[in-house]
Order: sequence, then C-alpha cells, then structure tokens
Amino acid sequence: MSAKPDRTKEGLSRRSLLIGGLAAGGLVVGWSLWPRQYRPGLAATEDERVFDAWLKIARDGQVTVAVPQAELGQGVYTQLAQIVAGELGADWRTVAVQPAAINPLFANDLLARQWAPAVLPEGADRAGEEPVIADAIDKLATRSTFMVTAGSTSIRMFEEPARKAGAVARAMLCQAAAARWDVAWESCQAQDGFVVYQQKRLRFGELVDEAAALDPPDPVPLLPSPRNILSGTDQLRLDVPAKLDGSATFAGDVRLPEMLYASIRHGPIGDSRLKALRSAGAKGIIGLVDVVTNDRWVAAVATNWWAANKALDRLAPVFVTSGSLPSDESIETALAEALRTGKGWQIDSRGSLLKSLEKSAGTRVFEAQYNVAPALHAGIETRCATASVRGGKVEIWVATQAPAAAREVVASALGFSASDVILYPMMAGGAFGRALDPAVAVEAALISRQMGRPVQLTWSRAEECLQDHYRAPAKARMIGAIDDTGQLTGFAAKIAAPATMREQLRRMIRGDLPYQAWQQAADERDPLAVEGAMPPYAIPNIAIDHYPANVGIPTGRWRGNADSYTAFFVESFLDELARAAGIEPLSFRMQMLTGQPRLAACINGVAAMANWTGGAGGEGQGIASHVARGSYIAVIASARTGDRGVRVSRISAMVDAGRLINPDIARQQIEGGIVWGLAQALGVATGFEGGLANVRRLRDANLPTLADMPEVQVEFVRSDADPGGIGEIGVPAVAPAVANALFSAAGVRMRNLPLLSDGL
Repeated sequence: MSAKPDRTKEGLSRRSLLIGGLAAGGLVVGWSLWPRQYRPGLAATEDERVFDAWLKIARDGQVTVAVPQAELGQGVYTQLAQIVAGELGADWRTVAVQPAAINPLFANDLLARQWAPAVLPEGADRAGEEPVIADAIDKLATRSTFMVTAGSTSIRMFEEPARKAGAVARAMLCQAAAARWDVAWESCQAQDGFVVYQQKRLRFGELVDEAAALDPPDPVPLLPSPRNILSGTDQLRLDVPAKLDGSATFAGDVRLPEMLYASIRHGPIGDSRLKALRSAGAKGIIGLVDVVTNDRWVAAVATNWWAANKALDRLAPVFVTSGSLPSDESIETALAEALRTGKGWQIDSRGSLLKSLEKSAGTRVFEAQYNVAPALHAGIETRCATASVRGGKVEIWVATQAPAAAREVVASALGFSASDVILYPMMAGGAFGRALDPAVAVEAALISRQMGRPVQLTWSRAEECLQDHYRAPAKARMIGAIDDTGQLTGFAAKIAAPATMREQLRRMIRGDLPYQAWQQAADERDPLAVEGAMPPYAIPNIAIDHYPANVGIPTGRWRGNADSYTAFFVESFLDELARAAGIEPLSFRMQMLTGQPRLAACINGVAAMANWTGGAGGEGQGIASHVARGSYIAVIASARTGDRGVRVSRISAMVDAGRLINPDIARQQIEGGIVWGLAQALGVATGFEGGLANVRRLRDANLPTLADMPEVQVEFVRSDADPGGIGEIGVPAVAPAVANALFSAAGVRMRNLPLLSDGL
C-alpha cells in the first residue's frame, strides 16, 4: 500500500501551506539553507559562565536570566526569572535579569500559530491546530526570528523552555559538585544557591567553571512539579525597585555624548506629504540646531526637546493629503456599508443557523445593533527612540514588542544589512500593542544619519494621539432566536471591522506606511478581527461573520484586541436575550454552560463574591463572562442611582488563569485589566475631523480617575491547569458588565462604546 500524502482536514499539505500561504511574506526563501542549530548569543564577562541562551552564573554566585519578552509593566521579567531560578534552585536575592539578544532560539511559536489565521488562506483558519501545519509554522517562526511580545503568550510560550534552562544548569552544577565529592550526581540537590549532599555544601559560584564545561544532560531532569519554592509564589518584582528610585532606564533616559533631541510632526491621516514650512518662524529659538525634512514628516533637532518642539510650532508645517480625509461620518458610513452591501466571510459556525431563525410557532427572533468607536492606546510613555548612526553601523535604543522585525525595518530604511543594526530593547512605560510599530525607530535612525550625531526622538502627546494605530472601530448586527421554552437556539454575529491583523503585519514586518497597510488589507478577511465573538455557551446553531471595512484610519493591536469589542457585543446581547426570555441573566448563562466547568466555576464564584441578586435588591447588577488565551473570567458590576445619576460602585471578578507563576502579579494584571476595561466603557475613544483625531491630550480622553474608580474585588480559582494568559483577560468582560448593570439600575440599554456616547 502506498503512503498517502500528509494533509489537513482542509486539504492543505505542508508544502502547499508554506508556498501558498506564507510565501507572500518571503519567509520560505531558501528553506533548505536555513541553519538547524543556533548559538546562545548571551554575552558574558570573564567572571561569568554561560549555560545556555537563558542563563549565566558568575563566580560570585550572581544568577542572570536573559528574558526574551519585552517588559511592558506586566511583570514578565520577574515571572520568567522565577521559573528559571525555581528550577535551578537559586537564591532569589542573587537573581538579576537582562533583555535577551535577538536570537531564533527565542522565537514565539505560540504567537505565530495564534496569528496564523490572519495569513492562512480561506478555509484554513484552524490549520494551525494540525500537527504538520503547526510544526511548519513553528519552523517558520524560528527561522524568521519571530521574537514578539503580544497576545498574552509570554508565560504560555516560555514556561517549558525556561524550566528546561534552569533544570539543565542545576544538573550540570550537581554533576560538578558530585565529581568533587565522588558521589552520584543524582543524589545531590540544589537549593538557595548551593549544591547540597548530606552535610556538604558548595556555592553555585564555586562550581561554575567546571559545570559550564560539561555536556548538558539528556533528557532534561525537570523537577516533579512546575510549582516550587519560587515559581507559584509571591516574589518581589525585579523591576519595581529601579522604577521607584528612578534608576530604571527607558528609551527617553538614554544619554550619549554629543546627543541631540528631536521632535516630529506628521501630516494628517492618509497619503500626506510635506508641502511647505515657514522657515523663518523658527529663527531665534535658543538651542535649535537644524530642521530635517522627509516626504512624510518634518523634525526639529535641538540641544533640548522643548526647543525642538517649540520650533515645530513656529515652522507651521503644511501637508497635502491625497484622497479623502477620515471623519466620524466617513467611518460610520464605511462600517454601515460593509454590513449592508459588503462581502461577508463566515469565520466560524455550528449547526444550521438559517433553520433556527425560521419564525415557526413559538420561536421569536431578536435583532440589535452595536457600535464601538476607535480607541487610543494612551500609554504613559509616548513613542521614543534614541539612535546613533556612524560608520555604516546603527545603534538604537527603543521599547519594542518586536525587536527582530524592528531591526529589519530600520536596516531596510537605511540601506544597511540587519547585522549592521544593534538594537537595545528597553522597558516600556505602557505599550498595549503600540510598540509593535517600528516607525519611531526608523525616524530616529534617519534623523541621526542626517545629523551625524546621536539623536533622541520623542513624540509629543498630541503627535502620539494624532498618529496612533487606533483600536479598530466596529459595528455589529446581532441576531438571536429563542424557542417557546426560553432556550437560545440560534445566534449570529455579523461584525464590520477593519482587517487589523493583516494591516499590523504589513507595517511590522514589511515597514509599509500606515495608509499603504490599511489600503492593501481593506477587503481582506481577517479571523482575528472577530476573535472572541464565538460564545463559550452550548448554543446549537451559531454563525460568526466578518465584513471587512475600509475605515480610512490606521488600526492596530490593543489590550484585549478584538475581544475588547466582541465580548461587548456578545455579552450585552445575551443580557437582552435573557430578559426577552424572562430568565434571570446569570441563570440564562448557566443553563448553556455544558462542557464549560471552568467558566461555570467562575460565574458561580463571582455570584457569591458580589452577592448576586440580579438587581432585585435595589442595586443594579450586570454580569458578563469571557474566555480567551486559556483563561476564564466572570465579572459582575454593581451600580446605584443617586443625585448624580448612575454610578458603578463595585466590580467583582473571578478568574481561572490556570497555574499562577506569581499570584501577586496575576492580581495586578487583572486589576489593571479591569481599570482598562472601565476606561473603554467610559472613554479612551476619539472622534475624527478633517483627517485628525479630536483627542490630543490625556485629559480629553475621559479616562477614569481615582475618584471615579469603584471598589474592585478579584479572586482566582485554584487550578493546576497550564498557565493561561493574564495580561488581557481582565479587559473584555468589564464594559458589557457595566452596560448590563446600568440597564439593571436605570432601565437604559446602551449599545455604543464608550457608553457615555449614549448620553447617560
């Protein structure tokens, strides 16, 4: 019998995926020529010994962990270091971290599979789940050095490699000690920075020379449980002390000899080109050194940033834009037209939706339309990069979520090879997806080359708002069918939204200009644009459709991504359906949770936490839940009416995020996600007029203040499941829970985000 070709259920072979699916990105050229082995690439002093790409140990016992993921405030430096050090048996007081060098060994395969549906052909959205295709995607990610921090993947991707790194070093240290003592190395233990055998003890630092010269053990001797003396416990964050005393270095803190400072202005959104400057206007500004122009922007360079930014005001640059300028009306029209006449792509389905929507005896069909406005990233740190271009080489300091891609784009812009670019990954003062964009690094490098000196480029707050890659606006038409017993038998979500992930990849990998990226992606299907719209409930007939919309503004990944609006659509509409069925909203959800014990536990748990009454006790209550990135959450918002209107008084959340590496950091992330979700519910959106965002300062974004914040309660379900993502799961369920609570308290159904746009 002849062997059959290995194909997925969709009929895709590994070869057809590589050539037909991803070859357009240029990732498979020279497949057979790529190396199969990679060197660690971890630099060491003469007193340090490298054990692998993750870990080095000094003769004084200092343990340094190289972390491949960007520290964005989410605590990844601490958590990955805990995993390595816990397996190693290190003393936490001797552990330090540093950013890992760009290396294929740190490719984020999990994120590559997570993003793959955005580039796979139609009908292959789940092909990444097939072993042969997943293996191909993993190899592509490695060989293209797909180092990216996004999608709540840091722990889920790197827990096992981090454990193995610590375990290998532990075994090698034990082998070195055992050779001195003439005992079996398996009888030795590593704890608190020592190798111990009975009453004998040797510090790690005393053993590093012999240990580093040994061959790594095979198989890797992992500890019996991922939970150990460090991993799974509340350890102090490694990044916090430096942030508190001001010694932490961000891109804006870099200081180089002869360095200059630059501020920049871009044209309105779209194909904008610089037309004119009022050159005489900047004369007399003390500290101004020069003005650097580009077809797309103008930068003032000075001995201090304030002088540079003031010079731009006086230069009064004029830009000319080809094509129409986006406005609130044009965005609304684009979304409405996409739903009304555009081509829809069915992304997911189950059962027979059309049959379930037939108006037979006892079946009632309900429809509702929901809208979300574009939202700002609004990180506390604006875009900033420091660059030094000299002698055909460039050094660049920048907070980036995609260091390898940023290096490639900078090299391409300068006409250099990637090996001529040295990129220093910096911590970010909040990124939320914004630091996937390499534009500020490219601009800093171009200005530095023009000036012949190091330059630090910092965007003003207004420029940050005007040139943001906004959380996509979206419009949804929701349809539900309820039978005569109150059961939800059919559910449809038709969502108009830009193809954000395809757009993001064009900017991040190819270096496309924003207008080029959205125009190229305008009519393309993007499963990630409706991510999170498939309800976790046992509804027999479901269809989820994406209607690509060209809204005329750049859009990008955002904390919670598409889940931030799809959860609002789904959970708000479910609340409407529950009330139409005459069933209390929590019970309505619980009766559909067949096969979802973890989510059911979250809903039951939060109901007990919040003393759920469904609003019967005089206090409005709203519930919402969500599943994403291997984590589960249920949120109850409590609202009261008073002299000042309706006010959210408490938000309670029960979370199952699997096994927690650092419970305190996990709590911080969920609490931060809830605050972010509340910001989404109340503000952080912007309108547009004449191609410009009308929010240009944080104070205009209607962000929640301490005075606005309700009491926040967070609890976790004790779980031994693999870790789930915690950076984003706190966001999506908050806005629908608040909307449902406001309906419970005031009887007003809000279908727009931000909710205040409904006039409460």
